[in-house]
Amino acid sequence: MTAPARRNRDSALSERISALGPWFHNLDLDGIATAPEHFLGDYPRFKWNSFAHAIPADLSGCSVLDIGCNGGFYALEMKRRGAERVVAIDSDPRYLDQARLAAEVNELDIEYRLMSVYEIAALKERFDLVLFMGVLYHLRHPLLALDLIAEHVAADRLVCQSLIRGSEAITPPRQDHDFTEQAFFADEGAPRLTFIEHRLAGDPTNWWVPNRACLEAMIRSAGFTIEMQAADDLYLCRKN
Repeated sequence: MTAPARRNRDSALSERISALGPWFHNLDLDGIATAPEHFLGDYPRFKWNSFAHAIPADLSGCSVLDIGCNGGFYALEMKRRGAERVVAIDSDPRYLDQARLAAEVNELDIEYRLMSVYEIAALKERFDLVLFMGVLYHLRHPLLALDLIAEHVAADRLVCQSLIRGSEAITPPRQDHDFTEQAFFADEGAPRLTFIEHRLAGDPTNWWVPNRACLEAMIRSAGFTIEMQAADDLYLCRKN
């Protein structure tokens, strides 16, 4: 490709990237960064680097569902690892348009659906690996979402990541609590889910923030066994 042709191609791609902005995923699209000044840094690349070791390097023959795919970073990485089929869903049309552009530039075959997590039963399919990254705390009904994932789409493994705040302590769960008990509910290690009535970080879709004990308890309650805490706020789980 001649230098003028390259410049024209880069200019056209830059215009397409800009038209779909702002981007939350900082992707490298043919040498052009989509969110180079992201307030979190090189996101989600640095997050991926913290748990990539927990995902099989070879996903040949596997199907993957990416729930809340945003700009498509994780769906791209799953396809790069050889996943036979990758389906990515999001409830925001602009994010899906970003993800489609990213797949086009990278010449990767990924299926995209405009769909919320509450609608996943309509997929009528179970996946070997389900990614549930950075979605739970944006939901008004987070435990329902985990239940739906377990019931309808998770055949084997789930990667669950959520914002976590509060105590890191975990008080072992008991099988029952007396009606008059008070101490457990004041215990810093008890599962707690904090409701955000208005905004967190300026975002009105941040509804609930669990502490670590709560996130782990919710995962178990939905029918998963935690196999590994692959990063500070991320768990690799297996369907029971």
